[in-house]
Amino acid sequence: MKAHRIVNSAAPVYVFKPHERPTLPGSPANPDHPAVRRIGYLLAAILIGITGGLGSALVTVNLPFVQGTLGLSPDDGAWLLAAYYMTNVTANLLLIKYRQQFGLQPFIRYVLGAYVLVTFAHLFIHDFWSTLAVRAISGLAGSGLSTLTILYFMQGLPAPKRLAGIMLGISVPQIATPLARVLSPDLLTWGDWRMTYFFECGLALATLAAVIALPLPPSEREKAFERSDFLTFGLLAPGLCLVIAVLCQGRLLWWTETPWIGLALVAAIMLITAALLVEHGRRNPLINTRWLGTAAIIRLMLIAASVRILLSEQSFGSVGFLTVVGMGVDQMMMLNLIVVMASVAGVIVMLASFRAHDVGLPIGIAILMIAVAAFMDASTSNLTRPDDFYLTQSMIGFASVLFLGTAMVIGIARTLLAGTQNLVSFVVLFSVSQSIGGLAGSAGLGTFQTVREKFHSHELVQRIVLTDPMVAGRIRGGGGALGGVVTDPDQRNVQGLALLGKQVAREANIMAFNDVFFLVGVLASGALIWMLAIRLSMHRRGEISPIIQLQQRIQAISAEVTSRE
Repeated sequence: MKAHRIVNSAAPVYVFKPHERPTLPGSPANPDHPAVRRIGYLLAAILIGITGGLGSALVTVNLPFVQGTLGLSPDDGAWLLAAYYMTNVTANLLLIKYRQQFGLQPFIRYVLGAYVLVTFAHLFIHDFWSTLAVRAISGLAGSGLSTLTILYFMQGLPAPKRLAGIMLGISVPQIATPLARVLSPDLLTWGDWRMTYFFECGLALATLAAVIALPLPPSEREKAFERSDFLTFGLLAPGLCLVIAVLCQGRLLWWTETPWIGLALVAAIMLITAALLVEHGRRNPLINTRWLGTAAIIRLMLIAASVRILLSEQSFGSVGFLTVVGMGVDQMMMLNLIVVMASVAGVIVMLASFRAHDVGLPIGIAILMIAVAAFMDASTSNLTRPDDFYLTQSMIGFASVLFLGTAMVIGIARTLLAGTQNLVSFVVLFSVSQSIGGLAGSAGLGTFQTVREKFHSHELVQRIVLTDPMVAGRIRGGGGALGGVVTDPDQRNVQGLALLGKQVAREANIMAFNDVFFLVGVLASGALIWMLAIRLSMHRRGEISPIIQLQQRIQAISAEVTSRE
C-alpha cells in the first residue's frame, strides 16, 4: 500500500495520492496493491460473498425442517423469511450514509460482530419469536456483507478492472442458494436443522478472521446524515416492510380472504408515497426522485425487476414440481450441483464476454435462455425426474448470474454519470427491485399455480364417473394393494377411492406447473421483444453505452488533471 500515514496523538491520518483516494466517502482507498495481496482480497471476497448469501439461503432451503422442529405452521415459517427481507431491504437506506459519516472500519466491525453473534445465537433458539428476531438481525448483517463483498472484489482487481469487481461482487452471492441445496442434505444427516447454523457460524468466524487479517484500506469521512433522512426512513421502511409481509403471506393466507392484507397494501402505498413526496421536496435528498424518474433508470429497474420475477421459475417452479412428484432434497442434490457449476460458468462467461460498447447484450441473452428453458420445462409429466431438468435449470442458473452482474454495472455507470450523490438512490432502488421482484415472482407464480391447480382438478374430477369400468378398476386396484392389511371390501374401496383422489390432485398440480412454465416462457418472450425494441430505439437515437460515456468522462478528467500538473 503506497499511501503513507502521518501519526499524531489522536489517530493516524492517511495521505493518499490523487489516483489512490477513495471514490466516495465511506469507500476504501484504492492503493496499488502487490499481486499477493490482491489474491488475498479476491479469496476473502469469495468467502464473504458465499457467507452472506448462505445466511438467507440455508433458512429458505430448510424452512420445512425449521417449521417442523419449532412446531410452526407454513404462514409462521413465511414470517421468518419476511423478517429477513424486511431488514435486508431497508438497511441500505442508512448503512451507506453511516459509512460515509463514521468510516468504513466501524461499519465492518459492527456488521461482522453482529453477524457472528446472530449465527451463534441461532444455536440456542427454541421458539418462534426468538427465531424471528434473529432472522431480522441476520437480514441487517447480510446487507452489510453484500457491500463488503463488492468492496473486497474491487480491491483485488487493478483500477481498469474495477467494474468487473462490481459484477463479481453482485454475482457470487447468487450461487449461495443452489449451493445451500447441495450442502443441506449432508448437514441434516449429521444432525437436525441446527447443524446448518453450526456451519453458518463457522463461515461467519472464518469471514471475521479474514477481514481482521486483511483489512480494507482506510476511507475518508464527511457529515452525511440530515434530520430529514430519518423522517424518510421512518416512512419508507415501514411501507416496504408491509409490502414484503403481503408478498410473503398473501398466497398462503389467500389474498381475498385475509382482511389485513388489503389494509397493509393501502398503508404501504400511503407510507411510500409520503416518503417520496418528502424526498421530492428536499435540497439534498436521501433518494433522488427526479433522477430515479428519468426514462433510462425507470427502464433499467423495470427490466431488472421483470427478469428477477422470471427467475422464480427455478426457485419456485422446478423445485415445487419435483416436490409434488415426491422428490426430496437428496434426489435433487445432483441437479443443484449442476446449477452451481452453471452459475460459476456464468460468472466466467460474463467477465470474458463483457463489452463496453454493447453492455446490454448479455441481458438479452439471459432473457432468451430463460424463455427457451421455460418452454422446454412446460412438457413435464409424472415421470419427470431431476435429471430431466439438468439442461434447463443450468440454463437458468447461467442466465441469472449473466443478467444480475450486467444490470448492476449498467446501473452503477449511469449513477456515476449523474453524480455520486445518487449512489444511495440507486443502491436502494436496485436492492428493492431484486428483493421485491424475487418475492413477487414466487407469490405471483404460486398464486397462478394454485388457481390453475383448482381448474385442472375440477376438470379431472368431472371426468371421473364411478360407473366407468376404467375408474372402477383403478379404485379396485388401489384398494387391492391393501388387501393384506384391510380385510373389509368396503373399506378397501374407500381406501382405493382416496388413493385415486391423491393421484388426481398430483396430476392437477403437474398440469398447473406446466402452465406456470409456459407462462414464464411467454413473459420472457415478451421481455425479450421489449429488450430488442429498446436496443433498436437506442441505436436509432445514436445513444452510446453508459460504460463508454463513463470511460470518456474519466479520460477527460484525467487529461484535465494532467494538463494542470
